[in-house]
Amino acid sequence: MIEVDIAALVLRAVVGGTIIAHGWNHAFGGGRLPGTARWFESIGIRPGRVHALFATLTELLAGALLLAGLLNALAAAAVLGTMLVALVANHRKNGFFIFRPGEGYEYVLMISLVACAMAALGAGRISLDQLLGLDKIAGFGLAGWTGLLVALMGGGGGAALLLATSWRPAATEK
Repeated sequence: MIEVDIAALVLRAVVGGTIIAHGWNHAFGGGRLPGTARWFESIGIRPGRVHALFATLTELLAGALLLAGLLNALAAAAVLGTMLVALVANHRKNGFFIFRPGEGYEYVLMISLVACAMAALGAGRISLDQLLGLDKIAGFGLAGWTGLLVALMGGGGGAALLLATSWRPAATEK
């Protein structure tokens, strides 16, 4: 149905563009990559420089893949992984609303759930996955429950692994 293809295109464009802007800001905004690395360290993600670089590259690449509609489920998994790390490591403790001090988890939760929906929806017919025939090859242009599972396992698993191995939050006072 053309409506589904249009919806997939709109979601890919909005989330892909947003994630590219987010990665671009990590690299070239305010404190640039060194500032992003210092911020990662301040929230307990170590080594900050390594994770800042990988998060930035992941966001830039995943955003570009979503815009192109290429490897949709894997791109959605990358978005989900970066947003879940942000949710747990920084935003969860600040409550729901983004306007709260420290920024709540409203924004990253919404992007996480939209990434899951995009993985389930698939890239649609207006995509490189469709043009190249990747929508029919297992592991690439997956959709439905399989696409969602790829996003959940890839993004959720990657986030869990990163948090387990590299997140050391400061001890809270009681």
